[in-house]
Amino acid sequence: MSEIRFPLPDVGEGLTEAEIVQWRVAPGDRISLDQVFVEIETAKSLVELPSAFEGVVSELLVEEGNTVDVGTPILVIQTDAAGLASDAPAVPAAPASGTAETPSAPAAPAAATPAAPAPVADAVEESGAVLVGHGSSGPAATRRRRHVTPDGAHGRLAAPTPPPAPVSTAPAAAASAAASVAAPSRPAPQLPVIAKPPIRKLAKDLGVDLSRVAPTGPIGDITRDDVIREASQASVFRNIQTPERPEAREERIPVKGVRKAIASAMVQSAFQAPHVSVFVDVDASRTMEYLKRLKASPDYAGVRISPLLIMAKAMIWAVRRNPTVNAQWTDTEIVVKNYVNLGIAAATPRGLIVPNVKEAQAMTMVELATALEQLTLTAREGKTQPAEMQNGTITITNIGVFGMDTGTPILNPGEVAIIALGTIKQKPWVVDGEVRPRFVTTIGASFDHRVVDGDVASRFLADVASIIEEPALLLE
Repeated sequence: MSEIRFPLPDVGEGLTEAEIVQWRVAPGDRISLDQVFVEIETAKSLVELPSAFEGVVSELLVEEGNTVDVGTPILVIQTDAAGLASDAPAVPAAPASGTAETPSAPAAPAAATPAAPAPVADAVEESGAVLVGHGSSGPAATRRRRHVTPDGAHGRLAAPTPPPAPVSTAPAAAASAAASVAAPSRPAPQLPVIAKPPIRKLAKDLGVDLSRVAPTGPIGDITRDDVIREASQASVFRNIQTPERPEAREERIPVKGVRKAIASAMVQSAFQAPHVSVFVDVDASRTMEYLKRLKASPDYAGVRISPLLIMAKAMIWAVRRNPTVNAQWTDTEIVVKNYVNLGIAAATPRGLIVPNVKEAQAMTMVELATALEQLTLTAREGKTQPAEMQNGTITITNIGVFGMDTGTPILNPGEVAIIALGTIKQKPWVVDGEVRPRFVTTIGASFDHRVVDGDVASRFLADVASIIEEPALLLE
C-alpha cells in the first residue's frame, strides 16, 4: 500500500484558492478512478473534482466551509501500488478476443488467441466528455481502459472466464411480478414521464407531481407551461410561500467565492466605466407570433424557445450595423471585436454569473436556441466552468422573467454594452389611430460612454427594437 496526498488543483486560469463546499466521500470509503469526491467553489463557479487515483480514503484534511490555497493537500488516499502499476500500460490493440489478462497471469501469444468477432471491443471510459452539469474531467492519461462484454456490461480488466451457462429468466420474472403485486405503493403510470432536467427541478420546487401533469410537448414531453399550469402559479419566479420569521435576530453571510467575485466586478465596473442608459418601448406582438410558429416547427422539436432567442438574434444583427458596441476599452486603445461572444446574465443559488455563447454570430437560429438552453441549464445547476465566463463581448440580462418592466443594468467588466429585456405583456397600444391590446415590452441598455457615443447607443437600441417589432427583418 502507498499513501497519496491529493492537492487542490487549479481548476481555472490563475485561481489561487477555493472553498470546500461538500465532501462526497468519507474516511474508509473506496474511491474509484474519475469518481467525483468533493465539490468546491472558486471565485468563478462551483466545480466537482474527479479522482485521478483509486483506493481507500484514509483522511479528509480540510473541513467543509474552509477556504484553502491551490496546491494544499485536501485528501489522503491509500492505494495499492502494485495494482496501479499493472493498470498503467494500455491494452494491446492487436488481439481481438473478449478477455484480457490479469496482472498475475502471463500474456498469451497472439497466435494462440482465437480471433473473435467485433461485439467485444475496447471502450475507454470517457468521463471527461462531460454532460451538462456533470462536473469536470480528469486527465486523459489517468483513465482506465475498460472492456465491453457481449451483453453490453462494462467491467474492469479481468481474467478469462468461461461463458456462463444459460439461466432461465422465469424465476426472476416471477419474483419481480410477485414484488410488484405485493407493493402497496401507488401504481406506476402507463407511460414514462418525459421531462427535461430543468422541468423536473421546476416541478420539485413547485411541489408538482409530474405523473399527474398532462404533457403538451411535441414529443409527448412535459413543458414548463404544463408544470406552471398544474401548480396554478402566475410566475415561476414569484415566492411560492411566505416562510416563518427566523428566531435569530441577525444572519451573517460570509463574503467569499462567487459572491465576493461579483461584488468586486460590480464595483470595478460601476466606478471605472461611465455608464449611460437609454430605453425604448416596443410592440413585440409579431415576435410572439413568430415564436409560436417556431415552437410548432419540427426543426425546433425539444428545443427551448423564448423571447430571449429573438433578442439574442436581434443583438447579433444590430452589432453588425453598430460594431463599436461590441468592443473593449483599454488605456491605450479601443479593441473592436468582429465576433460575438454573447453573455447571458444568469441568476444562480450562489449569485449572478455571466457565461457566454462563443462565436454566436456564426450560429443558426436552432444552434443558438440549443446553446442558450444548455448555457442556462448549466448555470442554474451551478456547473458553469471558468472558461465559459471568459472573453465575453456583449451581454443580455433578461429581467422580464422576474416580471420586471426594465432596469439600468451595470456593464459586465471588459465590455461596453449590455441590454436588459423587460417582461412582455399585453398593454393598450395605438395602432393606425386605434387603441388595441398588443404585447409590449421595454428594452433598456447601458453603455460605456468612453467608447459608445449617444448617437451610436441610440441607433443600436433602435436596431434591436426594430427586430423585436418585425422579426422578418432577420431574413434580409
